[in-house]
Amino acid sequence: MPELDLQQANEALRDAAAPDVVRWALAQGGKTIATTSMGRNAAVMLHLVSQVDPDVPTIWVDTGYNLRDTYVVAERLINDLGLNIHVYSPLMTSERRNAIMGGIPTVDDEERHTQFTRQVKLEPFDRALAEFKPDFWLTGIRREETEHRKTLDTVSIDNRGIVKVAPIFYWSDDQVDAYMEAHKLPTCRHYFDPTKVFDGRECGLHTAA
Repeated sequence: MPELDLQQANEALRDAAAPDVVRWALAQGGKTIATTSMGRNAAVMLHLVSQVDPDVPTIWVDTGYNLRDTYVVAERLINDLGLNIHVYSPLMTSERRNAIMGGIPTVDDEERHTQFTRQVKLEPFDRALAEFKPDFWLTGIRREETEHRKTLDTVSIDNRGIVKVAPIFYWSDDQVDAYMEAHKLPTCRHYFDPTKVFDGRECGLHTAA
């Protein structure tokens, strides 16, 4: 795979349609994965990628702390879109972890919350990366979501050396809602990520070394 010129790639893709960004990533010739949180608007990226190439491996790290609504919508999306889904879960059950850690640590308890995030999100994702060894990572991150993401672009290099490609990076909330409505995609209205706790925080996948 030839060396990638990030500036050139981002200039070329800045005004490209989201499906064309997906096609660009797949045309680079490297191993490509997609990821999903199965969160409120996860259906947008799942639909985008599946319409271009349903065989792209989609990684879902199921922390074990998702709500019923999340699992119901996730199952519907997996079946309706014919996803090539690969689910990775923590090595320890949530009940056992809750007993040992006394429940989900608050973000104020930095040490315990970091350990918790490592167990339920980062370690399972590391296993996925070890199995698929991707060169490219299709992700649904958007610029406006966190301060960290404002430092990125449509194409960026992850700390692990993976080329991260975000087809909807510059989309607004209104654009996301319009896409969901246009394609009649189901939304997970009840979603909770225990590693983020509240909006505007990173879950760790996009900042891990």
